[in-house]
Amino acid sequence: MSEIVVPRQFRGPPFTANGGYICGVLSNAVGGRGVAMLRSGVPLDVAVTLQPGEEGAILLTNAEGAVLGSARPADDSQIPSPPPAPPTVEEARAFAAASQFAQRSLHRGCFSCCIEREAGEGLGVHVGQIDGAPAGQCAGTWTPHANFADADGTIPDEITWGALDCPGSMAWWIKTGAPVGLLGTMAGEVLKKPKAGETYVVVAWAREVEGRKHFAGVALFDDGGELMARAGQIWIGRPPGAPMPAPAAAGAQPA
Repeated sequence: MSEIVVPRQFRGPPFTANGGYICGVLSNAVGGRGVAMLRSGVPLDVAVTLQPGEEGAILLTNAEGAVLGSARPADDSQIPSPPPAPPTVEEARAFAAASQFAQRSLHRGCFSCCIEREAGEGLGVHVGQIDGAPAGQCAGTWTPHANFADADGTIPDEITWGALDCPGSMAWWIKTGAPVGLLGTMAGEVLKKPKAGETYVVVAWAREVEGRKHFAGVALFDDGGELMARAGQIWIGRPPGAPMPAPAAAGAQPA
């Protein structure tokens, strides 16, 4: 059993942890190749507890003992293979620049995608539609900042998971013109750690829908096309009649 505290820097919604980041933390606790499920928002700047569950699972609980999330080792069926032949860094940069999310953040203040946060304080990852690809197959770039690197210059896995979070939601918004709700499950692995200062290609693609569940894939490639990390996501759509928030206005200040 161990306690962790998620600093406010790693928020997704204003008062809870970024989903991809906390899924990465949970998956690290089961060996790195994991499937994490989020049941409730993980509070910021408050101690929460990682503890063993049944059959090799890890549970994340709050001070009252409520389960906020869990993880267990992932199997191959939960981590989709990315589309072949990712775009080059230059192509991905152009697709991202043409995206609506280059002008307006998907989520204001979010560690993963907010473009108003300073470099080295947030990740600012966003993607845009790949020309000639099926709707919802998207790409962008990520250059990890030295602020996030370990002593050897590589990026911790939970940061990489954070970079892969919002692109899956963006792929669905680009495909359908509407948000898909909240991250419920993320299954993934980091095959090779990214390095600070190098530019990588982020690919995201909308997959299938089952009821309110929207499945997405996300992957990270180096500038030579080598697969660095990959994940499958399940986004839980909003109930009928729930309001659909618009992206934050351009130039808005981070929350």
